[in-house]
Amino acid sequence: MTLGLMMLFAGALYQVMFKKEGRNMYHLLLIGIVMGTLLGSLTTFMQVLIDPNEFLVLQGKMFATYNKVQGQLTAIGCVVVLLIAAYYSRFAKYMDVLSLGKDQAISLGVDYHYVVKRLLIIIAALISVATALVGPITFLGLLVANVTYQFVKTYRHAVLISGSILISIIALVGGQLIVERVFTFTTTLSVIINLIGGIYFLYLLLRENKS
Repeated sequence: MTLGLMMLFAGALYQVMFKKEGRNMYHLLLIGIVMGTLLGSLTTFMQVLIDPNEFLVLQGKMFATYNKVQGQLTAIGCVVVLLIAAYYSRFAKYMDVLSLGKDQAISLGVDYHYVVKRLLIIIAALISVATALVGPITFLGLLVANVTYQFVKTYRHAVLISGSILISIIALVGGQLIVERVFTFTTTLSVIINLIGGIYFLYLLLRENKS
């Protein structure tokens, strides 16, 4: 269900926002944050209408956690990720060309809108699998992507994607270690990731404004 809803939402997002010219990536991120805040507020409003005891149980399930991952769901998620990776291999050769920009990619013979739409669906599918397994972590993708560009000095996406996977593992394992050893399970991993990611996002906005 999560996978299907994310696919539909990604298609609608592409039609409404991504096809319009002049959209800045940070502008799109801000739109996403506003929409996330709005939906989160509506969810909270509906939650407070239920029984307080049931609300506490539901609230515990709304935060991302790696301590309650179901083994059967993990196996299904691994199969889905492998299928998505196989489908992505068809478009991997276009990644370096797409980074040159829309006009350059089209001039080099790439069906830009077709490839971008498929890549967006792939990203939405991967995010939906991760969300179904552990819950939402808002700023993890933003944090990992920009840190990867800072440390991996190359334009080749084969290397960049491998580096982002490694940095994601380090961030999640390191964050989980902090949750267990420093905070002794008094907070969740998503809170730490969102705090660091939110500060880093503000830094990126300020740096973009100065440039």
